[in-house]
Amino acid sequence: MRPWSEGEPGKIGANGGHVDAAGLESWVQGRLAGQRQQIDRLLAVDGEKTLENTLRPYDDAVATLSAAGSLASLLDSVHPDKSVRDKARELTQTVAEAATALSLNQEVYRALASMDATHADPATAHYVSQTLLNYRLAGVDKDEATRARLRELSDRATELSLTFAKNVQENVNQVELRDASELDGLPDDYIGSHPPDAQGVITLTTDYPDMQPVMTFATSAELRLRMFRAYNTRAYPANRQLLLDLLTVRQRIASILGFASWADLATANQMMGSAANLKRFIGDLEQASRAGAEREYEMVLAFARRQQPGLKALRSSDRGYWYEQFRREAFAFDSQSVRPYFPYEAVEKGILETAARLFHVDFERIKDAGVWHPQVSAWDVHDQGRQCGRFYLDMHPREGKDKWFSAAPLIPGIEGRQLPEAALICNFPGGKAEEPGLMQYSDVVTFFHEFGHLMHAILGGQQRWAGVSGIATEGDFVEVPSQMLEEFFHDAKLLASFARHYQTSEPIPEALVERMNRASAFGRADGVRTQLFYTSYSLDVHNRPPQELDPDTLLEEGYKRLLPYEWIDGNRMYASFTHLIGYSSNYYTYMFDKVIALDFFGQFDRSKLLEGPTAMRYRRAILEPGGSKPGTQLIQDFLGREQKMDAFAEWVGEEFAGTPADR
Repeated sequence: MRPWSEGEPGKIGANGGHVDAAGLESWVQGRLAGQRQQIDRLLAVDGEKTLENTLRPYDDAVATLSAAGSLASLLDSVHPDKSVRDKARELTQTVAEAATALSLNQEVYRALASMDATHADPATAHYVSQTLLNYRLAGVDKDEATRARLRELSDRATELSLTFAKNVQENVNQVELRDASELDGLPDDYIGSHPPDAQGVITLTTDYPDMQPVMTFATSAELRLRMFRAYNTRAYPANRQLLLDLLTVRQRIASILGFASWADLATANQMMGSAANLKRFIGDLEQASRAGAEREYEMVLAFARRQQPGLKALRSSDRGYWYEQFRREAFAFDSQSVRPYFPYEAVEKGILETAARLFHVDFERIKDAGVWHPQVSAWDVHDQGRQCGRFYLDMHPREGKDKWFSAAPLIPGIEGRQLPEAALICNFPGGKAEEPGLMQYSDVVTFFHEFGHLMHAILGGQQRWAGVSGIATEGDFVEVPSQMLEEFFHDAKLLASFARHYQTSEPIPEALVERMNRASAFGRADGVRTQLFYTSYSLDVHNRPPQELDPDTLLEEGYKRLLPYEWIDGNRMYASFTHLIGYSSNYYTYMFDKVIALDFFGQFDRSKLLEGPTAMRYRRAILEPGGSKPGTQLIQDFLGREQKMDAFAEWVGEEFAGTPADR
């Protein structure tokens, strides 16, 4: 069955045409009415509660809410028409309120708890167990007045979160230049795509394709500083108070539920288990990365001082540039040298071909699918000739669109009933006929990372139950498949299969890839520290009394504790750090899952990454189960043991291989 048989995401219009606000409202409200009917059917059961008469209608309601909320959230993030985005944001709030009401419905909870699941298969038993746990964590066992208060607080948290994200999405800062020499060091294609206007003003934005090259290549320290401040003050000051309000609401919810902090509540149903365990994890990685990060910094600072005698320290805005310059000398690698081999269209084709070989699937572009913008493409996924899902690629920036990189599950697959669908929302160079869209190597890695989420959603979306379909594992397992795929693109042979010079069609030279890999390895300890800074901040703001919290002071203190660079006054990074909304206190997921991902990648034969048997074993053990097993069981199934830190320690240690010690 086609999930969008009653309206694809680009065709939810009042008269079946392209999406408009009225059509979207009608579509979502229809789904909410259907969800209420499904719950009524569940509650109407008189007598024995079974999987078929109780869990099935409950799961149908979950699937309906998921589809309605996902479509509304997607269009809020990507639709070019502000009126549609505003309506989508309003409806996202409405769906979230319905989900909260369901999570606090005692009658539904009692019905699920009284089911006879004695003979349930393991996946169903896991689903029931996790569902009942999540009900208890939501406060379903509280009295009516308390549950009403929890509903009120949850709805307020959703409202604050959506407004925070809206402010980041719609507030793009600009940096204006009147002297073209400030662009010195930037690639020619970048300079060519930013001509001065009639008044001689060159305008750069804080969108990623504008910002990242400046921070990496611009020789002007003043330009880098201006861009840093512009990028890290997006949505400030509005989001400062919104964040404080949200933290207050979350703490009140945690307190009502008997938890000391939101961080304890948010980790209670995760592999991590508690805020105390999370603190220990951060401490272990902080200790393991300290010496390497200090050594890296001193090496880069000494190099910078040779170029600029008298330089006392490196500022936050200097990091990307001086690491790039150091790598050019220490490893004979200029990251601009690989950009001509990564034009966007070739990268997209290469990633699709790589994924097809790795996961034994086929992709077919669908020309007449309903999409929300002409830049968007739709693709069907086929497994041994059978369609198993669909995804959408929305890959370039535009006004009003979400400015980050993410994978968005849209439709939870249900075996024999509906196919899974998902979308990638990215902001890579390209998308214009006159531009090749030359990507940095890190962009290519990011693309494959996000595509890993997409494949998890599709291949894991073949479950009996929507509630465990696709990316439905514990939240601190979801980054494992995507981070594991990042390691594939260090392989010179694999890169050469699609990385060809956009003018000469010459494949990327193996020697260049080798230098790139050595250069890319340098800075890993510093990268770990940067992730720990984000992780610690996310934990700290959710693990302290909100009334005592100053987000600016905490940001500066955490930065100075974990990073060696000179602090820049006016840094309001938290105001645009949308992971505080989505992951809340659990940003640790990225580092936690990096450890697991590297252990997984160590099982592959480096000489035949795509052809060996490990790829299919990985697909069967990790991707296909979706959320039907605990994360610890998925790890055990693939590795045949518990995870280890060995691969991570080796990965961090590779950074100094071949680096002259005296540089």
